[in-house]
Amino acid sequence: MKSWRVVLAFLLILIFSGSVLLSGCSSKTKQESTQPQQTTQEAKNKNFKVGLVTDVGGINDHSFNQMAYEGLQRAAKELGVTVNVIQSKKMEDYVPNLTNLAQQGYDLVIAVGFMMHDATEEVSQKFPNTKFMIIDSEITDKPNVASAMFKTEQCGYLVGAMAGLVEKEKVGKVKGTNTIGVVGGMQIPPVDSFIAGYQQGAKAVNPGIKIIVNYTNSFTDPAAGKQMALTEISQGAEIIFQVAGGTGDGVIRAAQEKNVYAIGVDADQSYLAPDHVLTSAVKRVDVATFDIIKDTLEGKFKSGIVYFDLKNNGVGIGKVNKDVPKSIIDKVNQLAQDIINGKIQVSDKISK
Repeated sequence: MKSWRVVLAFLLILIFSGSVLLSGCSSKTKQESTQPQQTTQEAKNKNFKVGLVTDVGGINDHSFNQMAYEGLQRAAKELGVTVNVIQSKKMEDYVPNLTNLAQQGYDLVIAVGFMMHDATEEVSQKFPNTKFMIIDSEITDKPNVASAMFKTEQCGYLVGAMAGLVEKEKVGKVKGTNTIGVVGGMQIPPVDSFIAGYQQGAKAVNPGIKIIVNYTNSFTDPAAGKQMALTEISQGAEIIFQVAGGTGDGVIRAAQEKNVYAIGVDADQSYLAPDHVLTSAVKRVDVATFDIIKDTLEGKFKSGIVYFDLKNNGVGIGKVNKDVPKSIIDKVNQLAQDIINGKIQVSDKISK
């Protein structure tokens, strides 16, 4: 009887060991079967090609071209897609540069900026099987074009309110002229929407404030930006909002030279002059670029207008200068919440 118990125990051990062995084999087989799928997905992503064409400002404009480039690089790193950049030297390069990428079979071709509207219309029509994205311009009649549009009047309102409060309370470098300025690049809708918000925000908190607005008619001329800013400073402006791409670098240099404040645009430009940049009106072109690349890769491309605003983190404000008191920051944050909640409606039209 005892011997039978020994035999039975031995058999149970064998059965248990076999089940563990089988379980191990099953797990291994399952692991091996998922490996080819992962490799296939990685290969698919790598074969997905995204090309970006800058406007004449180039990727070193410290502004929206640079932000688009950063979004592209993030997509390459996080999604594993293949990317390429062509920098336009002149406006006549737009059509051939976009055409070049489409002819090479790129899955998504990105046009950076309002100035590329006509070129994108033309090339997207010639290549209906290629998907296009344009930043800052509305194209709604093409099923293969997505337009990334930003409610920059909202972040313009916030930096305008901050400027108005800083003037009102004579903060930091402000002496109390109650005058602020704007240096724009070209007078086009993506520039004017920033300025419109800036005017409304400043006047909402400081109704008697004076706002000087001028344009340089260029996004690539820092010398012109500096000269225009110096002119506005001589007229009493103590805070100058630059909405001029690369030209705006000169505005920030003028603010440093005359010991007043500048407000950056598109990117957080506090690093260019930490003591003299009050804050920045941020347009998150990098977020829009990455999101639309990801959607296209995943088969979720949507033509027409895709809006980016305060609610979806598409616009905002950058780092705030150390001179600005918490009371003003809290007030601006509350204004941002009021815009998100619909209590404040901001127009994208400049007041006359």
